[in-house]
Amino acid sequence: MDSQPSSSSKRSISVDPSQDPQAAPQPDELASLSMADTTIHADVDAYMAEQGDASTSIILEDDSAQRWQANAATASDLSGEQKLALIDQLGKTSMVEGAIWYLVSRLWARRWRKACSGDVDKDGPVTQAELGPVDNSNLVDNNGILQIPPLEGVDVEYHPEQAWQYLVSWYGQPEYPLARKVITRGIAKQTGLEIMPPRLRIHLLVGGNGPASIQPFVTLSMSTNDTAETFVSTISTLFRAMRTIPTVKPPRIWKLPEHEKIQQLEVSISKLKGAALLDAEGRKTLDELLIDSGDSFVAEFPTENGWLVRDPGASTPQSSTSAAPSKLFEPSSNFFDKMQSSSSTSTALVKSDSTSLGAALSIKPLGMRAKGPKIEPGTLGLANMGNTCFMNSAIQCLVHTRELMDYFLTGVYEDELNPENPLGMHGAIAEAFGALLSRIWDPMSSSTSYPPREFKQVLQKFAPQFGGYQQHDSQELVAFLLDGLHEDLNRVLKKPYVEKPDWEGGGDKELVALARNSWDGYMKRNDSVIVDLFQGQYQSTLVCPECEKVSITFDPFMYLTLPLPFQKKWCHDVFYIPWDADKPHVKIPVELNRDASFKEVRQLLGRWMEVNPDHLVTLEIFSFRFYKDLNDHVAWGDMLDNDIIVCYELPGPAQQIRLNKRQPGDPFVVPVFLSDTLRTTRGYGTNNGAFGYPFLVFISEQDACDQEAMYNIVLSRLERWTENARDLSRWEAGSPADSGDDSLEEVPIPLTNGAPDSTVEITENGDVITVEDVSPEEGDIVDQKGTLLIHEADHDQVAPKLSSPRKVGFKKEIFQLHVNPYNAPFGVGFGTIGPTRGTVSSFESREEESQNLSPPVLLRPYDTFICEFDSHMKSYYFGEHAKWNKFDDFIHPEFEANRAAAKALKNKSISLQDCLDEFTKEEKLGEDDLWYCPRCKKHQQATKRFDLWKVPDILVVHLKRFSNNRTLRDKIDAFVDFPVEGLDLTAMIGERQAAKRLTEEGADMQTFDFGDIDEPLVYDLYAVDEHLGGLGGGHYRAYAQNHTTNQWYHFDDTHVSTSQPEAAVNSNAYLLFYKRRTARPLGGKSHEKIEAARQRPKASSSTAEVALEETQLPTPPSEPLRSLVALPGVEDFDGGGWLSPPGTTSSSASRGSSPPPLDDELPTFEESAEDPLVMSARRYDMPDPSPSLPSPTSSLEAEMDSDDIYHSRVPPGMLHRDGLQWSKRHGTTAGDDGNDSVDIGGTDDEMD
Repeated sequence: MDSQPSSSSKRSISVDPSQDPQAAPQPDELASLSMADTTIHADVDAYMAEQGDASTSIILEDDSAQRWQANAATASDLSGEQKLALIDQLGKTSMVEGAIWYLVSRLWARRWRKACSGDVDKDGPVTQAELGPVDNSNLVDNNGILQIPPLEGVDVEYHPEQAWQYLVSWYGQPEYPLARKVITRGIAKQTGLEIMPPRLRIHLLVGGNGPASIQPFVTLSMSTNDTAETFVSTISTLFRAMRTIPTVKPPRIWKLPEHEKIQQLEVSISKLKGAALLDAEGRKTLDELLIDSGDSFVAEFPTENGWLVRDPGASTPQSSTSAAPSKLFEPSSNFFDKMQSSSSTSTALVKSDSTSLGAALSIKPLGMRAKGPKIEPGTLGLANMGNTCFMNSAIQCLVHTRELMDYFLTGVYEDELNPENPLGMHGAIAEAFGALLSRIWDPMSSSTSYPPREFKQVLQKFAPQFGGYQQHDSQELVAFLLDGLHEDLNRVLKKPYVEKPDWEGGGDKELVALARNSWDGYMKRNDSVIVDLFQGQYQSTLVCPECEKVSITFDPFMYLTLPLPFQKKWCHDVFYIPWDADKPHVKIPVELNRDASFKEVRQLLGRWMEVNPDHLVTLEIFSFRFYKDLNDHVAWGDMLDNDIIVCYELPGPAQQIRLNKRQPGDPFVVPVFLSDTLRTTRGYGTNNGAFGYPFLVFISEQDACDQEAMYNIVLSRLERWTENARDLSRWEAGSPADSGDDSLEEVPIPLTNGAPDSTVEITENGDVITVEDVSPEEGDIVDQKGTLLIHEADHDQVAPKLSSPRKVGFKKEIFQLHVNPYNAPFGVGFGTIGPTRGTVSSFESREEESQNLSPPVLLRPYDTFICEFDSHMKSYYFGEHAKWNKFDDFIHPEFEANRAAAKALKNKSISLQDCLDEFTKEEKLGEDDLWYCPRCKKHQQATKRFDLWKVPDILVVHLKRFSNNRTLRDKIDAFVDFPVEGLDLTAMIGERQAAKRLTEEGADMQTFDFGDIDEPLVYDLYAVDEHLGGLGGGHYRAYAQNHTTNQWYHFDDTHVSTSQPEAAVNSNAYLLFYKRRTARPLGGKSHEKIEAARQRPKASSSTAEVALEETQLPTPPSEPLRSLVALPGVEDFDGGGWLSPPGTTSSSASRGSSPPPLDDELPTFEESAEDPLVMSARRYDMPDPSPSLPSPTSSLEAEMDSDDIYHSRVPPGMLHRDGLQWSKRHGTTAGDDGNDSVDIGGTDDEMD
């Protein structure tokens, strides 16, 4: 049953189709109920009607329903173009929180727009009768569930509810309606659609010996902004519609552990082991409660004897009026005291119908589990919470930066938090990252994996683009985190105004001074651990091509984005038609980068054909019409292999580029189409056949005033396309006077004595032929027109020489010329030929309109010409004599040379040094990116060059594999060879080279702060973030070196295995993390603060370990080291809304022996924005570091982590090995594969 959204709390509910193969596919629609048993639908609808809820069909308020029905009746009579305008106008409606919008597949929407507008594309025409209801089948799976986050404008269009209702009334009820709610996101409360709302598994708690039926569980789709109260109310409504509930009291909701996945609807009490109780009265949202898609919940309804789950210590069954369980996270209580007391004594559960206590079952708050063996610090896997592999891989690389780890674990960041920084995130990002890092490096943890929900929640609070469950770019996350950590930890509390210095010319001394002043000015506003570790400086040089003015600036960088010197080229034939009719039209193979524009295509052809590229027009031909305007904004790689690309040369500016648009007085560039006899038919278009190649004519304003002149111009361009071109003109014979030569050449003509047996004939087209005379039979009429009879002559008689035949004009009535107004340049997209919907204008009407014009031109902008041929003329000129397909081949030597060079480089691998050279290569600015020259006082297309001036201690290299220029979305999968050890950048660093030159010049080096200029700038790899698959999807994984053991690990979400650094060097490598090899400590000022922190008094390791062994602490993040700074508009932390089970008692553990109480949970934040991307179907190049280990190959589904335990952070300094020095990791020998297949992390409960 399909239903429309309403303002009620009703949501999409469905039996999991994977558990019920007999269930028919149901739509993924907000605010609809879809159960396997159709009788349930009626029950639910009846119950909702009794409760005063709206109907589950189209739900509208009475007044709005009446208004819409009246509007719909009127709208049904609209034309296609009016419908199109109406829907587009409604689509401009602003999104309001709580409103319902619908997703419409772009495939269907494009066909609908084509049907309404009457346009014809390569797939042919479409009528509205052929459309049918909105078809979203390409967006959903076999069960009607939206699985892959669609991208607006690429996969889907968004339409408000009223527009959707119009589409339904016009074309019928869709099979897969996709309704989505508008929510607010982040601190800025940005409105947007919740494209992928969480889908939750709902069960029903039963007493007795266990479930009585095998009915599958129910899937409930809720908004992340819904409150716990709404959640409980919705579940109550659901089950009361399905079953007879003896009481109206709301149920209690238990959240099952993540590893507990039950397939049946009914569950017994024994399944509640490890469950947590939801605070139904809390106002926190599902997002703030850290509820994710795929979580399982059990509804417990009270019976006549009370709750099914009761206190085992009670002598009588607990009644429905018994006091509710006390809150676990009460604001007035000490968080860790409460957790210690609740963890020491278990709560027993008994069945409601049991006469004895029976066996007690342990119930504990979310995240608690029995102790297990401790894992090696730094090997904690991170659970995939639904397309969060991009975040997991980035985090693993960052937390394995030793210097950054020391900074957080020693607590230095606490002293440097800058919550008042308006450019920061009030310290929240730094605290969340510190808590997560502490958990990953906890030496006492036995957890093998952990879902970083709290960190994600804080992240999307301030960066809505990373919200939801869509795939994102790992590099963008690293950039945001480094910048966010920098601002949260910026030591500059009040940023002064700093003016950037200018380059005034000079030598190395002045260059070094400029660089130093630029860096000092930057440090006056920016000073943090991120600057100390990650930030370097590059030099930018611009040179004016006219006055040779040089501009040099120095700017900081936090990561180095390197282009790959690998260009995906595409080769295609271009059909070139020169303006000169004596030059042949040719077919030219062109090979350019896929992201090259057609401006570059025209520039290349202009150079090859020695013409002005501004006089060239590039167009696509389809179905004998100009189909697409291939202007500067169209990418060369956008074209398909079977597309016909033509390039026309014109005698003047082509008016295709932006700067050459037609101005008053300029000639008209008019497209010409050829057609059979026009026959108007009913409906849209005409039953006419276009044929041949369309072409362009160049008509001056003077000629545009004369219909005959325009006819002759068109006919002159037609001569190229027929072998009977001479027959398009009228000819007359020449005469001696016409020759212009006074001394005539005598030509002897032998004659016989009798009557001549032949004659000389000059045809209309100018041909001179000899015709033999045949004596006519009696009665025949002899036509001797055009014959010249020479009577008697002797052999010595000389005939005067005749000049060549002379063209006297074009023949008339070869075709009829029609003018057709249009609305696009070059007639692009011209759907039908002929009098379409009365659009053809006669030249007579144009003459009347032009009487008051000066000059009285008969043409208008975007006019098109139609040449109407009858069948005889078409057959004679363009039958077997047509030259449409007779193009000569033209291969330019440059094309052949480029092909040979590409073939030579095909087998050559790309090195990281090649990428660095590409980065520092000089290039010319584009026309859209001009530089203002202060000397010339105008914008110039200057040359630009980047150079590395100073490199940081930690160098993050971003290999630019993704290309998203214009509409092109692609990934470069080329293998880049980068060193694991010994990346030497000494020769590329400008500061070092300038220092050496100054030394050679004998300059006083004491005045410069160069450091040790003899120490090479060598880097060693310690982490790699890799991406598998294509743009907009795929999967992220990471390799990282554990500095405590020098062992490399491969992190694939929760799967962690040992590896070798050589395995990270593959074609999937995306982000490279290098550490400088130097004798001095890394980090500068931050290192000094870390060492000072290590000298602070701290608890002994033995005391801390005893305390940790005696006290079992909960899962949430390991002590953020201090309370989070309160954020504006965010309520105080009260524990997240989860309740402890009844019967908890105080702990007997000694509090004095435990570490100082630490906050266990991060404060929660509300849901942020969702940013859908298109998933890729590309195959993966996945070097498997552990063949025996099952590994997810996709990030579409959340992984269900079976382990949420966390104990406590080790006291500051415990993790550090003061005597441990960083050492280089050598490669394995041939006999050592370096892969022990050790499963450090991972569970069997993941959903692929």
